Amino acid sequence: MDLIDEFQAARPRLLSLAHRIVGSVHDAEDAVQAAWLRTQTARPQEIDNPDGWFTTVTARLCLDQLRARERRGEVPLLAEAVPGEQLAADEEVLRREDVSRALMVLLGRLTPAQRVAYVLHDLFAVPFDQVASVLDTAPVNVRKLASRARIRLRAPGSGVGAGSADQAAHTGIVDAFLAAARGGDVDRLMALMAPDVVRTVDPDVLPEGAAAEVRGARNVAEETGHFTDRVHASVPVLVDGRPGAVIAPGGRPLAVIRFDIRQGGIAGIAITRPGRTDHVSPPYDAR
Repeated sequence: MDLIDEFQAARPRLLSLAHRIVGSVHDAEDAVQAAWLRTQTARPQEIDNPDGWFTTVTARLCLDQLRARERRGEVPLLAEAVPGEQLAADEEVLRREDVSRALMVLLGRLTPAQRVAYVLHDLFAVPFDQVASVLDTAPVNVRKLASRARIRLRAPGSGVGAGSADQAAHTGIVDAFLAAARGGDVDRLMALMAPDVVRTVDPDVLPEGAAAEVRGARNVAEETGHFTDRVHASVPVLVDGRPGAVIAPGGRPLAVIRFDIRQGGIAGIAITRPGRTDHVSPPYDAR
């Protein structure tokens, strides 16, 4: 098998790797295509480990993309700013490859070097010394970057103590709420909420036809059924250390959902635009 054929065989894995690093199918395809062009001009006799070479070249191209975004002061695009066909392609990858929606959101909060180190080593088992060549640093520094990424991805933050009985109960309520909302189970939704529950939405993320504020368990439950596309794109996370959810079509954040849970029921639901100061982390291993 020549170098070109080996690249074609590796292409699916390279696309998966690039997608995790840059966060979109469109950008991942650009990186892999650029790697393909470099492969066509490479000298096979100078490449001892083609698969490792493909990985390194693709990851460096992805890193260049992330650093370019950082230099331009870009933040991860919210879902509403992404063309529909791109969101659909990203959503298809999440389903086909069983990628965690929460993980894709959380990866966007890492520095470029942390994201590359974490994706390559923790998700694709690339050795630290090879990751070091991508980042042009020492393996010991890559270990630190990957460790910091894990902390940022998994730290529960402040609020209800991690592993506490209250947090476990509250997480169960949020999970049950999302499951009932996906199934359109109005009676179950009402049972999970206080009779006088209040749902508020920031104007910036207010869906067309939705009220900024809705009061009462039945009203909130019935309204939830009108937005099943958003519910199906939501995933439970910890928001500032408390059980909540993020709506993320294609793994791109659209809105954060905070739940005010009192005496075993949902007393308030607040849906807001994601902010860089929000501490969002998974209540489980997001990989």
